[in-house]
Amino acid sequence: MSDDTPTERVREAVTRFRESDHAAVALLRDTAQSLLVVGLVALVLFGVSGVWPPMVAVESGSMEPHMERGDLVFVMDEHRLAPGAATDGTGVVTHRAGETTGYRKLGDHGDVIVFRPDGSRSETPIIHRARFWVNDSENWYDEADPEYLPGDSCAEIRNCPAPNAGFVTLGDANPYYDQAVGRSRPVRPSWVRGTAEVRVPFLGHLRLALS
Repeated sequence: MSDDTPTERVREAVTRFRESDHAAVALLRDTAQSLLVVGLVALVLFGVSGVWPPMVAVESGSMEPHMERGDLVFVMDEHRLAPGAATDGTGVVTHRAGETTGYRKLGDHGDVIVFRPDGSRSETPIIHRARFWVNDSENWYDEADPEYLPGDSCAEIRNCPAPNAGFVTLGDANPYYDQAVGRSRPVRPSWVRGTAEVRVPFLGHLRLALS
């Protein structure tokens, strides 16, 4: 009977696993090390961003040329390091406020936000730029840029008057506001997952392929 304690037996097994030259064991060991590194990086990013997952993949070309399909984007809680130009209580700077203050993010004025359309948790989040804020029941047609409106009056576009207070959003490459075509009601602050901070080209293709 062996006099080894359970701790010693575990230590010996770990040593054999670390030093083994067997191909299968080496593959398993390398995979485990890679997963550990990825996990540690993810935890660090989560600690910085306050958002999980801290990285999202761009799935369409609606933000071109400032974001491309397949980009991997680092997202941060919008309240962290919120600029002074942010809309009261939200941490988000709109395109309109950015034009006034000179605040730019990812190629244009204002913040790019990741949000749940209509607050739905079952739909894929949208990553578009916050253009301006509207109040509940506001007729926002006259304050919008007519270039991004599909009709000639409030009555001819969706979500006008505004069914709730929130952000009017737009993909940089899209012809119309999301709210004007019914992609989402004005984005309530509680629907915002965070602001897009940095994009890494191409790395999102792997995530899109796996999903």
